[in-house]
Amino acid sequence: MKIRPLLMTALGGAALGLLALDPALALDAAAPAADAAAAAAPTVNKGDTTWMLVSTILVILMTIPGLALFYGGLVRTKNMLSVLMQVFAVFSLVAILWVFYGYSLAFTSGGEGLGAFIGGFSKAFLAGVTPDSTADTFTKGVAIPEFTFLAFQLTFAAITPALIVGAFAERIKFSAVMLFTGLWLTFVYLPIAHMVWFSEGYLFALGALDFAGGTVVHINSGIAGLVGALMIGKRVGYGRDLLAPHSLTLTFVGACLLWVGWFGFNAGSNLEATGGAALALVNTILAPAAAGLAWMTAEAFGKGKASLLGIASGAVAGLVAITPAAGLSGPMGAIVLGLVAGVVCYIAVTGVKNALHYDDALDVFGIHGVGGIVGALGTAIVAAPSLGGYGVGEYTIGGQLWTQFVAVVITLVWTGVGSVVLYKIVDLIVGLRVSYEAEREGLDLADHGERAYNY
Repeated sequence: MKIRPLLMTALGGAALGLLALDPALALDAAAPAADAAAAAAPTVNKGDTTWMLVSTILVILMTIPGLALFYGGLVRTKNMLSVLMQVFAVFSLVAILWVFYGYSLAFTSGGEGLGAFIGGFSKAFLAGVTPDSTADTFTKGVAIPEFTFLAFQLTFAAITPALIVGAFAERIKFSAVMLFTGLWLTFVYLPIAHMVWFSEGYLFALGALDFAGGTVVHINSGIAGLVGALMIGKRVGYGRDLLAPHSLTLTFVGACLLWVGWFGFNAGSNLEATGGAALALVNTILAPAAAGLAWMTAEAFGKGKASLLGIASGAVAGLVAITPAAGLSGPMGAIVLGLVAGVVCYIAVTGVKNALHYDDALDVFGIHGVGGIVGALGTAIVAAPSLGGYGVGEYTIGGQLWTQFVAVVITLVWTGVGSVVLYKIVDLIVGLRVSYEAEREGLDLADHGERAYNY
């Protein structure tokens, strides 16, 4: 989706010559040129614009308060406020950095030899972005206001690092979260977003399919979260003390807000209020419903009881998995993808995590990383026209699966290596982990001097 300003047109030299001879003839000659100019200018539809503004607000809802409450309910009482603070502050920081330089680096042409991997600074501090400038949609000749597109993409950039904080919750310094967020957005998120979603990006040109952020958002955040959990280390008492969620009621409320907000995330990525948006919306109902039921069933067989946390976690896994395929899969394919994601993510969060003994506190990798990989690869299958999908061109499942695999590997490597380097830099500058005493006391008081609850 390449950004472009409103097209400016003028009469050609032949029409000007006719004007000098006979004004009436000049007007006749100018008419076809004017019609051509009108046809070439992108059309901005108020319905599309309204839908995109609503979608932007929905994605904000899924971050603050949705993600904040979902994560907050999963930690212990003494760390509830710290998680709310981290999500809120990350969103705010990214919003500012996005308009300073993030939007420009993600969605403009880069320098010589770099354009496939990162944009330039031609729109830094929103230079040239006006109420009259436009952004292309997926339909030729149809556009939306550039401010609308800019704001919509801001919410994607903001929620991605906010997802990461769940992996190292309850033991990281607040200053480290903020510094890491600024660095990670700049050196990890923006290159991946440019490569996948900008028309000159390497993975875009390769033909990788990512409708709403399987690689850009979920694999990206999942791997960064796993790296952070490993580098910061386990929570004090992990595997020995009870580290149970303090309020599954708040987690349930957060999960519901996430699901509602995800309609903006997925259906909004259609960029137009058309049947494609409706398809993405239907898939965003079906996939998480199937995944929640699959996780719940697997849990009932494995542990003897189905839990609220299980069905909520499964629904989020289904939302993650359908994200890259939301506007490309048929409804039946979305159900299958949800069922697979629910079971695979359940195994990742229980069996794999327990076997490897890493402390991904709120299962960012198990749900977003693994679910993102399932979704990215599964997109190649469910988007196949032969299976009821809406892939275009000379589509072959094998060929598209290879392209998706390449996109996944590039994202894994770029995010993994980049995150290791950035965590080390942050550790050297401010330190990553709070002291033993602060962790025992809780980050609410240690970092913020407040309690989530006073009773």
